[in-house]
Order: sequence, then C-alpha cells, then structure tokens
Amino acid sequence: MHNIVVSGGSGAIGSAFVDELVRKYPHARIHSLSRSPDTRVPEGVQWLQVDYLDEESLHAAAEQVAKEGAVDLMIVAGGILHQGDMMPEKSLRDLSAEKLLALFSANTVAPALTAKHFLPLLPRDRRGVFAALSARVGSISDNHLGGWYSYRASKAALNMFIRTAAIEIRRRNPQAIAAGLHPGTVASGLSQPFLRNVAPDKRFPPQYAVSRMMEVIATLTPADSGQCFAWDGSLIDP
Repeated sequence: MHNIVVSGGSGAIGSAFVDELVRKYPHARIHSLSRSPDTRVPEGVQWLQVDYLDEESLHAAAEQVAKEGAVDLMIVAGGILHQGDMMPEKSLRDLSAEKLLALFSANTVAPALTAKHFLPLLPRDRRGVFAALSARVGSISDNHLGGWYSYRASKAALNMFIRTAAIEIRRRNPQAIAAGLHPGTVASGLSQPFLRNVAPDKRFPPQYAVSRMMEVIATLTPADSGQCFAWDGSLIDP
C-alpha cells in the first residue's frame, strides 16, 4: 500500500489504526484526519484537520490526499455512542430529536460525506478498500434486546449506505471494496460506561481490535463489498 487515510485518527481506535499502519507499512504515505489538532501523530504521518459535516473541508482534505496518488486504504474510525449527559436510550421515554440528530450526524452523515469525497480516490488498476467502523447492534436481524434506539438506527443506516455505495462504485471500479467493520467491545472512552456489563475476556484493547480488523481487511475481495464483518472475520447479517 502506498497511500492510506484514517478518518477519526485521534480517537482510541483511530490512533491505534494509525500506529498499526505505520508499523505495517513504513514506506506508505499515511494521512490522519480529525476535527481537533492531534498532538500524538507519529512521525511521518500527515495530519489534516477536517470538519466531517462541511463538504468544503472534506473536499480540501481529499485534494490534499490525492496529491500522493490513489488511496489504497481508507478507514473511517469516528463515531459516538454517548456524549456528555446524552446516554443510549433504555426505552422510548428516553428518545429525543437531539439524540437522534447527534448520533446520525456522527455515525451516518459524517461517514457518508467522507465516502462521497474519498471513494472516488480508490485505484482503478488494483484493489482498494474503504472500511468504516460499524457495530453488530446495527444489525436489524440480530436485535433481540432492544434499547439504544439512536445508536442502533444510526449504525443500521450506515450499513445500508455502505451497501448502496458498494453497488454504485462496483459499476465503474470493479476492484473497489466498501465494507463495514465491527471492532467488538473495545476498552475506550466510547464504551467505558458500559464495560462493567462485559466479561473481561470480551473487552479488547484498541491495539488488539485493530490488529484483528487489519487481518479482516487483508482478506476482503470485491465479492465482499457492501457487507459488514466482525473483528473475527464473521459476516454480520443486515
């Protein structure tokens, strides 16, 4: 791989992706995108400040990245589950427009707009991958517990977007791959309030989750485009 982009590179999983990619591809040009300045970007990684809901900002970042050539791998690692006093809903009584809009903006709209500007940068003459972090709870068929309305719906919408984008890009770029990735329960700020309900052997450090997802990415083929895979390579049903 020659040109790699990590969107959300300042988060727990995003920064672990950056570190792993620097180790795995020391000669690649790696770009880390984030809203706020990232003080821990490894040496040699280009940091770009991006507002994911501002298309001019995304366009400028894509133009900068494109100067290095086609994008071999694009990882979208951003998203939110909770924010401040805003926690996942336990029942319909907890639902609000504020929560729905906040989670859809971060988990669906931002990745979708990122894809709009970066999917066209995947190479035409070889395999290229666009991978966005999704979640198993975004599976409609796998939802047996209920709750978490905004998060579930925003991830389900992301999965549908990935599927739809994969169909379109396949028509003009048969080697391109667009897929969702479920990292498992990662010990991070996103999952911290809920870790007490997760068995210790089911909590993954970011580095472990990223190394497993990189293994999944390495196995993806164009036939897998449009689908969502867990960290262990298993297919997540829509």
